[in-house]
Amino acid sequence: MVHLNNIWYLIVAVFWVGFFVLEGFDFGVGMLHSFVGHDDVERRIAVNSIGPIWDGNEVWLIVGGAAIFAAFPSWYATMFSTFYLALVVVLVALIVRGVSFEFHRKIEDPRWRSTWRWSLTIGSALIPLLLGTALGDLLHGLPIDSSHNYTGSFWGLLVPFGLYTGVTLTVLCLFLGAAYLTLKTDGELHDRVARLSGRLGWVAAVITFGWLTWSHVGLSVGFLPSPLDALALVAVVAAAWLAESGSEGWAFTAAAVAIGSVVGSIFFDLFPRVMVSSTNSAYNLTVANSASPSYTLKVMTVVAVVFFPVVLAYQGWSLYVFRKRVTSGPAAPGPDSPGAGSASPAAGSESTAVGEPNTA
Repeated sequence: MVHLNNIWYLIVAVFWVGFFVLEGFDFGVGMLHSFVGHDDVERRIAVNSIGPIWDGNEVWLIVGGAAIFAAFPSWYATMFSTFYLALVVVLVALIVRGVSFEFHRKIEDPRWRSTWRWSLTIGSALIPLLLGTALGDLLHGLPIDSSHNYTGSFWGLLVPFGLYTGVTLTVLCLFLGAAYLTLKTDGELHDRVARLSGRLGWVAAVITFGWLTWSHVGLSVGFLPSPLDALALVAVVAAAWLAESGSEGWAFTAAAVAIGSVVGSIFFDLFPRVMVSSTNSAYNLTVANSASPSYTLKVMTVVAVVFFPVVLAYQGWSLYVFRKRVTSGPAAPGPDSPGAGSASPAAGSESTAVGEPNTA
């Protein structure tokens, strides 16, 4: 029973790490596209780089929440009721962000396009900020009573360490998104993003170092850093250096390792607790007192063994198919052409062509 508890805690952690790694560069591109793109074509190139895969990456968040619900129902009940209002904001941001992909080009009106462009930008920033704050709160601790009910207010969720965790993950998403765009673009947009990527890397390194220091000096998780802490720091410094030196593929890989290690470190330092009570340590939720019955965990384990490799295979196949760079097409269709402003995928060619946008 205890063995399965631990296994499912590890699986939940893997889902959250996978979400921030895969959806992290989507968030980064969403936040950056309004700033790195100097015109509508460049902004569309940035958005089209994640267009075929962003919705698949979001599945990791759904599966992560579902795994908590099924494997640790008490944890799910306490955490989701505690963060209810914040999760509503996250849900709205996810909806608006998804709609913006489809609605942005429906009407040839600058105000319409600007509204959806900034909806994507702001939504992409809010999600990692709020989810990161929630993860930081889990480790910091919240007022939870003996019945595992949150006794504080909404503003009580905005503890400094939680907010700093949210900022850390948001900046890491920005860096990961910039590193991703260097792999998926060319020309002036690529050069612009490449320069930005190096600067963001060093900002992310400083903020990550501050977060690691705070988590061990300011919280009761032990003074000595864990292997994941060390990996996070080494990876983010290496990613910043690689981004500046032009090693784009390795910079993206190191940045992905960095954000994954930060999220993994939260779960590593939290274990065997799942939520810390600042009221009394006896009220902590743990993997033992919040888990589902043994039979439920056994059935879930069988399902995970069967379907998890399928999900990984599909995810890997999707990334492979859409691995090429996205660039402006060699010829722009006329404004009255049915294909004007549309992206034509060319997974087997050197790039994906993007036509000039329709203009009023």
